[in-house]
Amino acid sequence: MNDNKSFDVIVVGAGAAGLIAAITAARQGKKVLLLEKLSSIASKLKATGGGRCNLTNTLSNDDFMARFGRDGRFMTPALTALDHKALMTFFANIGVESHAPDGYRVFPVSHSALSIITALKDELDGLGVTILTHKSVDTLSHDGQNIAGVSVADEYFFAPNVIIATGGLGYPQLGATGDGFTMANSVGHTITDLYPAMMPLKTKERWGEHCRADTVAKVEIRIDLPKAKNIKATGDLIFTSTGIRGPVVLDIAREINPFLAKYGEVPIVMNLTKGLNEDQILHHIKNEIHKNPEQSILTHIKTLLPESVSLQLCHLANANPNLGFNSQEGTVRNAIIKLLAWTPLTITGHDGFKMAMITRGGVSLKEINPNTMESKILKGLYFCGEVMNLDGPCGGYNLQWSFSSGYLAGHLSH
Repeated sequence: MNDNKSFDVIVVGAGAAGLIAAITAARQGKKVLLLEKLSSIASKLKATGGGRCNLTNTLSNDDFMARFGRDGRFMTPALTALDHKALMTFFANIGVESHAPDGYRVFPVSHSALSIITALKDELDGLGVTILTHKSVDTLSHDGQNIAGVSVADEYFFAPNVIIATGGLGYPQLGATGDGFTMANSVGHTITDLYPAMMPLKTKERWGEHCRADTVAKVEIRIDLPKAKNIKATGDLIFTSTGIRGPVVLDIAREINPFLAKYGEVPIVMNLTKGLNEDQILHHIKNEIHKNPEQSILTHIKTLLPESVSLQLCHLANANPNLGFNSQEGTVRNAIIKLLAWTPLTITGHDGFKMAMITRGGVSLKEINPNTMESKILKGLYFCGEVMNLDGPCGGYNLQWSFSSGYLAGHLSH
């Protein structure tokens, strides 16, 4: 067997999960090959957090896992092996200090993804990892029970351990084509339904296009469907010419899109007033009236919301924005209070995977050993990162999961 083609470990995909998997395996003295189909490593990592690279966050492991939903506990062994504190130490040890300027989100002190990528590349080089770019894996080689390697065009590379770290379908311009799903499926793994996630959304209603100049802070969005009443997200909201975007939308999109695929449209309600309920909103407006009895309802609402949004809510409630609150009809007063507490919108679509930062769905977790990330179907085959059916909200969740699962997979159980 050609020694140049024979390795202890082959890692397919040079994103966050693949890079740390390759480093971890090489630190144990393994001969490692890292294959990347693009011209350079870490293309998606470079774009993370607008280039600032939100590595992780400071939540406890239990709180962190809870944000991933019912399958979050699958991460227990991976987070035990590499939680956010251990990840910060890992990067400090390869020359990248990190911090949490807001006490929650963790960034490299440089606030540049390039510092992370450079340090990882230097570590790979120092460990003697073989990195081959422009190498797209076609098939997995195996005997039905054990992995034996991979084929790339007319080349074969041999290894008793193969780690699939190919990511999902998000950011296709950065190389995402779902290769890992195809590979996993070819050896008998189940791939769950795949949906784009973490992306802007389109709405049936058009009034939001008049509010594009303003960001609304601390908005809570809920899905207004019987089976989804408890699904919610909170964060900043930005209106667009076709719908809504912003951190809160990125978070809730991963929950909305499966319903959208099923029903064609999804009703939502938004609390735009930082959590105030109807009674609190009415009390607030009465206080404003007491202070300024001559002022218009628009002026009072503007104490809660940007003017552009306040004006649109007046129109939706059929309120005359130039009249005082008490000069409006009773039904109008009730309508404006209800709208301020919960503003309805109808989600009708999105721009597909081309605008999705992550993928919802992937290789079934039931077929992966959480203690090792090894396939339960094929010995020596491992998975890490987004290729698995586990995704979280914005704020360093998905990157931490990629690093933790890659770290665990790189330890290899045999």
